[in-house]
Formats: sequence, structure tokens, C-alpha cells
Amino acid sequence: MIRSIELFSGTGGLALGLHQAGFEPAALFEWDKDSCDNIKSNIMAGYPGIQDWNVVQTDVRLVSYSDYGLDIQFITGGPPCQPFSLGGKHKAHTDNRDMFPEAVRAVRELRPQGFIFENVKGLLRKSFSSYFNYILLQLSHPEVVASEDRDWTDHLRLLEEYHTSGTHAGLEYNVVFRLLNAADYGVPQTRHRVVIVGFRSDLNANWSFPEPTHSKEALLYSKYIDGSYWEKHRIAKARRSTASQRERDNILRFFDQRERGMRWLTVRDAINDLPDPRSKKAERYANHEFRDGARAYAGHSGSVLDEPSKTIKAGAHGVPGGENMLALDDGSLRYYTVRESARIQTFPDDYLFHGSWTESMRQIGNAVPVRLANVVGESVARQLERMDDCDAKRRHSNDKTL
Repeated sequence: MIRSIELFSGTGGLALGLHQAGFEPAALFEWDKDSCDNIKSNIMAGYPGIQDWNVVQTDVRLVSYSDYGLDIQFITGGPPCQPFSLGGKHKAHTDNRDMFPEAVRAVRELRPQGFIFENVKGLLRKSFSSYFNYILLQLSHPEVVASEDRDWTDHLRLLEEYHTSGTHAGLEYNVVFRLLNAADYGVPQTRHRVVIVGFRSDLNANWSFPEPTHSKEALLYSKYIDGSYWEKHRIAKARRSTASQRERDNILRFFDQRERGMRWLTVRDAINDLPDPRSKKAERYANHEFRDGARAYAGHSGSVLDEPSKTIKAGAHGVPGGENMLALDDGSLRYYTVRESARIQTFPDDYLFHGSWTESMRQIGNAVPVRLANVVGESVARQLERMDDCDAKRRHSNDKTL
């Protein structure tokens, strides 16, 4: 078990995936009441393994971490992404919703073995590059604190000088980040997220991000070379999309000297066994109610069945690009049901959403895909286990020497 604390937990996607990997949160902090209520409702309904979760609705700026002792091994969370979102106002450090300073404070006060933080692709925008470097340096040296009267750029300069000095006596973390596409790890959705992982420097972690397990090329192979995708879903030949000979040759050339591996999962893979939400059978499935009103127009189209879904977003009718709509085989459009969206985000079917359709879609769109969280969490857990094994062997060797 990896004892952790989660900040900005939302409706629990990151926490669920990490829990499956062996993380046990001492507390989950979230200011949004509806998100907290949804996790609590699942706890009360008996969702397995989370009965001991302590969900705290609060502003993390008010949290005293001294209440949780010094045995917290990892801090996890998704600081609010609106300051960096491509769909937001891009205020970054001038946005009062920027909670990265609070993530740094938690690391400084709890001194964990490491941390996992997730955020949107927009964090890597060129216009945010200096501030992103500032975030990474703060996480690397959380005890190098600026006085309140100094601007963040002054603090950045201080951190740069300290980082390049070569003499680091205080708390220090080795920090890496990567832009991950959830589809590359078995999530039926193209969702690009920045994941930041740090290990305390005294641990010699020697960790790297897990390699992708799924690929677009393997999906193309299953469609246009061996036809296994269409056969799995019993799609008649007349309804299958086709590729030109040149495209087929390119696919074969791509796999000429490499393993094919697993293919990207599609919307059809994720929801094919769910009945039409307009049918009577849909009543047997929780959160699978039909929502009318989907319309297509320029720049606003739905996800297609035989590709990974577009990125599920925290919105309902007004989401730019129509990411929360589905284009059916007959050419018609409809909105994803809550259950379909939850599947696209890899929430288990017995994890329920208790708010309205609009509120549930907001929570799901803000969540970390459970599967992606699990993949990263398992990789970190394996690293911690390896380090524990090495420590045990070292102690055993020392005992024998004595």
C-alpha cells in the first residue's frame, strides 16, 4: 500500500486509477461540493475498496498538512486547468485558480517520496513556457521560497540560480514530465495531458514513464490489412471504410521491422454492448438516459464510432467542436449519455454519477481517465517496490557484514 494524499480530486478518476495500483489516500481534497458529493455517494453505495476514503470539501489553501503526519509517501492531483486550458482565457499565473503553488506547498510540508500531477496540454503553450519552467523548478526545490513581496519572475531567477549552483542542501526532487495521449494506453479517446512526476532525490529512483501499449497504426492494420476490427464488431463489408493501396502499403511498411502491439480502442469498442438510450432496454443501465438536441455545424461535429473519441470535455451543449456528441452509423447525431462518457473516460460501470446530465458531464470531462491513472500509478508502484527490495537487500548485506 502506498499512503497518499490527493489534491483537487474532482469526481475521483485519478484516485480510482491510483487506488487500483495500490495507492491508499489518507484524504482527498476538493472544493467543489457536487464532485465531493458524487464520491461520497459511491462510498455510501458500497463501491468496492473506497469505504475508508476521507473526502474533504475545502479550499486547499486552508489545509494544515501537519494533521497527516510525515508518513505520506506520495502526493497526487490535478491542479485546476482553466489557467492553462486551450479553451480558457490563458491567464496562467495571473489566474486566481492557479493552484500549482498549493501543490508545491503540500510537497514542501509533507516531504513525500514523490508526487504525480496532471494537467492539460495547454500548459506547454509557448506563451506559458517560462511559467511552466517556474512550476518545475518549484517542485524540484520546494524549500526555496520567495518572500511575498517578490514577483514570480524574481522567484524564478532565484530558483534558476539555486538550481545551477550545484550545492543543494535542502529538500530536492528529480522531476520529469511528458505529454501523454490516453489513447496510447488503452483509453478509447484521444486525450493529451501533461503528467509531472517527481521522486525525492535521496531515493535514486531511476524511473521513466511507461511506454505506450496501443497505437493508431495497429488500429489501421486491423481495419485495412487483416480486417480483424470489422470482424470483431460484425460490420458488413459494404459498411466498412476502405484504404487506398498506397495507404495499405504505408501501413505494412510501418510494421515491417517492428511489433504490431495492441491497437487504439474506439468508441464502438467502448459502448457497443450498451443499448440505444432511446430503447426500453436502456432503463437497465444506470446513467444511460437519452439527451436530445445534438446539432452539427461547421467546426462542430461528433465523434465517429470507429475511431477513438474526441476529448470528452467539461461542458454540455456548448462544447466547441462537438466533442460530447456521437455520430452514428446512419449519419445521425446525438449526445453521449453519461454512461457512455464515463466509459470513454474508463470509469467502471458500477461507479455512478448522481447529478444532472449537465453536472455529470462536467465532472466526467474534468476527470483523469481511470485507465491512464492506473498505468502511471502501477509504474510508480513497481519502482517503489524495487527500491524497497534494494533497501532490504542492502540492510541484509550490512547485517551479514556485522
